[in-house]
Amino acid sequence: MERGYCGVRENRAGEYYTVVYSRACTTQVDPIEKKPLFHYLPGSLIYSFSTAGCNLACKNCQNWQISQSRPEQVKELRLPPAEMVAQARTRGLRLIAGTYAEPVVFYEYLEEVAREGKKRGVTTIAITAGYINPNPMQRLCRELGAIKIDLKSMREDFYRKNCSAKLKPVLEAIVAAKQTGIWLELVYLIIPTMNDGDPEITDLARWVKANLGPDVPLHFSRFYPTYRLTNLPPTPVETLTRCRDLSMAQGLHYVYVGNVPGHPGESTYCPKCKRVLIQREVFTIRQNNLRGGKCKYCGQAVPGVWA
Repeated sequence: MERGYCGVRENRAGEYYTVVYSRACTTQVDPIEKKPLFHYLPGSLIYSFSTAGCNLACKNCQNWQISQSRPEQVKELRLPPAEMVAQARTRGLRLIAGTYAEPVVFYEYLEEVAREGKKRGVTTIAITAGYINPNPMQRLCRELGAIKIDLKSMREDFYRKNCSAKLKPVLEAIVAAKQTGIWLELVYLIIPTMNDGDPEITDLARWVKANLGPDVPLHFSRFYPTYRLTNLPPTPVETLTRCRDLSMAQGLHYVYVGNVPGHPGESTYCPKCKRVLIQREVFTIRQNNLRGGKCKYCGQAVPGVWA
């Protein structure tokens, strides 16, 4: 028997099997702002789960203990989809997320969780790096309520050296997800000297606007040294602010700064009157000035799923 690169699929006499179906290695209740999803049911709690394995090998992975492990190397809990949904409902939760490692490698598991959830009023979302072909991406998105995709760089060289992956398939998967009509948000982790140059950030903002539109939220997240990338410092706050300003100057309406508690970029602003619509502090909602999905001050509609 031979395993694929992700470590969770194996060839058994010519048949390909997943070895992580119904085998969660972690479950936890998180605020949805932690994912981060800022325009999808703000203030909600979400039942989060993952299996071992990943189809990338990012040197800065925050969850490397599970993403870079084989299933046999982590403690697992047998948790079939129907039981997953039942546990969420028992906790009073109506959202489930495939997250932490990479949902692409437990695709069948997540898909069935989503289908079971629909039967019982529970919506499933995915937190993914988007390294997947367009057709299976669209098939999965049709079962989900929202998806957050980590776009790690706008340079092929970065993906090859830092992630052992390729950029082009990720861009294609992002466009494919958007075409299904699912609620989509992007995260871009700013790593000092590696993907933070003005030309790259400008390319990113222009690509988002041209291919997804100006209203898809873009989150710039602060890097902290971890795993195999400990030789760089945390991202300077001024770099994150500069990246946000550059992106908004290209016409993006909702650009955020993450992992910097108290930064003004944590909050949502009306693109028309510039007033604060949703004031956030870390993962807590301090104000919500949306009324029926519109700015209460000027009536501007704000894209998202608010109720």
